[in-house]
Amino acid sequence: MKSYDIVIIGGGTAGCAAAYIAGKLGLKVLIIEQNSHLGGTMTSGLVVPVMKSGENQINTDFYNDLINAMSNAGGQITFQGNPGWFNPQILKIILEKMLTEVGVDIIYNSCVADINMKSRQIESLNIIYNSRIYSSACTCTSTSNFSYKGVLDENKNYKILSVYDDTLCTDNTKKYNSIKYKILSVPINSKYYIDATGNSEICKKCNCEFLDEKNITQPVSLRFVMSGVDVDQFGSWLLEYDDNREVSPVVNIGGITHLSTAYTWDTDKHWALAPLFDKAVEENVLKDSDRNYFQVFTIPGMPGSVAFNCPRIMLDNNELSFESASKALEEGHRAILRISKFCNIYLKGFKNAYISDIADMLGVRVSNRIRGRYVLTKDDILSGRKFKNPVVISNYPIDVHSGNKNQSKLEKVSDYQIPLECLASADIDNLFVVGRSLSAEFEAQAAARVQASCFSMGEGLVKYLANNL
Repeated sequence: MKSYDIVIIGGGTAGCAAAYIAGKLGLKVLIIEQNSHLGGTMTSGLVVPVMKSGENQINTDFYNDLINAMSNAGGQITFQGNPGWFNPQILKIILEKMLTEVGVDIIYNSCVADINMKSRQIESLNIIYNSRIYSSACTCTSTSNFSYKGVLDENKNYKILSVYDDTLCTDNTKKYNSIKYKILSVPINSKYYIDATGNSEICKKCNCEFLDEKNITQPVSLRFVMSGVDVDQFGSWLLEYDDNREVSPVVNIGGITHLSTAYTWDTDKHWALAPLFDKAVEENVLKDSDRNYFQVFTIPGMPGSVAFNCPRIMLDNNELSFESASKALEEGHRAILRISKFCNIYLKGFKNAYISDIADMLGVRVSNRIRGRYVLTKDDILSGRKFKNPVVISNYPIDVHSGNKNQSKLEKVSDYQIPLECLASADIDNLFVVGRSLSAEFEAQAAARVQASCFSMGEGLVKYLANNL
């Protein structure tokens, strides 16, 4: 059995921060990632830039090192005082480099099959490799083929996890093979386990208690990128079209134009782009729902490319089930095509632009949240309550997206803290959660879920655990 000090399931925003700091502290760390790269929402979800979250943040060693590493690789800029403008493709490489350089073991394309419990402790877990190899055609001979899948063992050698016995049929009238298989899982042992899956997947396997707020949610997004944009022309046009520099800043950084702009269908605020969206709906280029949220950013190291924080998609129900997620992806794909056409027609500089990337995952704002040793409340955020063991200090607002007009909320706040106890399972003594699944009420989570706070959660938790090993 392979043993670690800390096993982290999920190589996204919070998971990478936790793994990196644990490695720097000399701990033996494993990170298990279901995809073929790290970064989660930042890379697979194209959720860039990292939003600024105040001047008094704590547990920022990982973030600062990431900024420096990305800058050295040509994939970072500081835009209006925010250093979190990253290139999502370079970020995949830099995150892996940072983690491996501090000794973190990474297993890609893998997930947790089952968990072995004893009383209030996780004793070990079993991991399996995600992909299967199937023989696709039948032959007339009687024989057997074996397909294998596995992971690296402690000596970096490939270790078999499962064996598939693909028994080939001998009947010419049968089209497909009869496949028999048995999973041979490899157990992993650790002192502590961190659920960084974003949806408390490990906590669900452990039957942890969750906060019951099923009747409230936020829409999801499916981000994308357009390339072939004449950013200089777009920036010059934007400076003339929208005189609100808070909404539409345009800046020259190192001889390259960088910008952002936004629009929503809410009528409680003036949006310069509103007439263009109104016209596009009238001319059947956009559906009315396509204009509920629109936001774009330029991307460091990708001249001529613009990242979109849209479309925003409402689920048919309050649960992000497989069915509703699939429907959201279908709706998002169609909306992206309409929005790209809108840009081609109505925005200067987009005449020859094209869709160059679509996120591999939905941008989820609300997910399963555990009941931890403490539940963060909206009042804690608004009052700036102080805690004995803070892992996060932030002033990011209470940010609630809505699929209905004039019902979104962006409530500004002063500095507030998130305590360690919001990351600790109330049910399992050696299980912790980092990221948007923290123990928090709905509106408190709407402030705490952003990437900068997730970085600090992962880092602050690991520093605490290191002092208790």
